[in-house]
Amino acid sequence: MDIMAAAKKNVAMKPFKMPLLLVVSAALSSSLFGGTVAPSSYPTIGTIAKYDKRLDKLIDPSAKIEVIASGFVWTEGPAWNWEGGFLLFSDIPRNVVMKWSPDEGVSEYMSPAGYTGVVDYGAEPGSNGLVFDSMGRLTLCEHGDRRIAVVTKDGGKMTLADNYRGKRFNSPNDLTYHSNGNLYFTDPIYGLPERQDDPRRELDFCGVYLRRTDGEVVLLTKDFTRPNGIALSPDEKTLYVAQSDTAAPIWRSYPVHNDGTLGKGTIFYDATKQKQAGGVGNPDGMKVDSQGNLWATGPGGLYIFSPVGDLLGRLETGEHASNCAWGDDGSTLYITIDMYVCRIRTKAKGVGF
Repeated sequence: MDIMAAAKKNVAMKPFKMPLLLVVSAALSSSLFGGTVAPSSYPTIGTIAKYDKRLDKLIDPSAKIEVIASGFVWTEGPAWNWEGGFLLFSDIPRNVVMKWSPDEGVSEYMSPAGYTGVVDYGAEPGSNGLVFDSMGRLTLCEHGDRRIAVVTKDGGKMTLADNYRGKRFNSPNDLTYHSNGNLYFTDPIYGLPERQDDPRRELDFCGVYLRRTDGEVVLLTKDFTRPNGIALSPDEKTLYVAQSDTAAPIWRSYPVHNDGTLGKGTIFYDATKQKQAGGVGNPDGMKVDSQGNLWATGPGGLYIFSPVGDLLGRLETGEHASNCAWGDDGSTLYITIDMYVCRIRTKAKGVGF
């Protein structure tokens, strides 16, 4: 996701008024948050817009978007750890993965997170999309190191994929696992310091890829100018991919063949009207619930689509929403929104819970 403008905005913006224990400063160490008492309530932002009565079955009209942490530069890639009961998320410009738990608040989980080099690597060097694999290992899209990596149980990281036919990726952005262990991921240019004009760029396209369990990397499509968020339907027969392009803010859906490759894609939803109406952001990260509804960040907030692409509602966040993840018992949706990390209680259940 393009966060340069968001980062500049955050520097100049008036600080958000929040209880002291919830404010997270980039300069604070994790030890300051250890052992804090969970507050009885959190500040809230935004509103819920209902476009279809079916939304009432997914979210209560009185539900609130709670701000559980604030003070970051640009948050992305939330992932819930079901074993430990905590949330991880990326703060891309700071090159760190942060941790939030309801009992202990916020602490630093991993630094560096996406770039381990020694020269300056621009405004977005850190990790982006995060997900836990079937063994509970954290898998990361790393901008600066231009790879997909997994944190091993015995310490350190292992590279899963860093090139296509010998040419380094641009900057892996988001990812999702198939139940058979195959990994789908997107590779736009947002993590390259000079974007599409960066002299370090080795691929002249932005691809969507499949990484098989044997390590083979397959290019699935070059249909996108800026592929970003990615998700599988509950039956794993459909792959959704978001395009974060102001000129064409769309989501596409693809049938998934038995070998993991894709059939012909179709436009799942076109958010051009919402973007032209002034909606901040573009199609970005997304997750699917157990009934196949798609919860996807886009212009103006987080969209809730039926499995066939009907827009049921939108969480109008008032800030640039980047990604989301199911957590707790599967009915809480955690959302990274610019400098905030938020959550909302739903009536839905995330896939896998």
